[in-house]
Amino acid sequence: MSDCIFCKIIRGEIPCAKVYEDDKVLAFDDIHPMAPVHVVVIPKSHIPTLMDIDGKNMDVVSHLISAVQKVAKIKGIAESGFRVIVNCNAEGGQVVFHLHMHVLGGRKLEDQLG
Repeated sequence: MSDCIFCKIIRGEIPCAKVYEDDKVLAFDDIHPMAPVHVVVIPKSHIPTLMDIDGKNMDVVSHLISAVQKVAKIKGIAESGFRVIVNCNAEGGQVVFHLHMHVLGGRKLEDQLG
């Protein structure tokens, strides 16, 4: 999509602080971090939401998970722990409609859930 901010980052039209990249994904530091480590991992193919994953692009999910593991090791949070978040659609908190995973860590993460 030509107007998608993440697609523009992938194409190099908008700079980012790259953490990891391969032929299928790009990971970069979030510009508004919610934890000491906050990395966004995106597929290079435009998939709007988690609900748009189907049999034709299911491999994207496994590749994103593999990239999350690599990012956790690169950022030094693999052993201490981290959180992975996928927001889906507006009420789920999704702001950019290009599938992405947030990797958060670097401190003890707390929430209302327990």
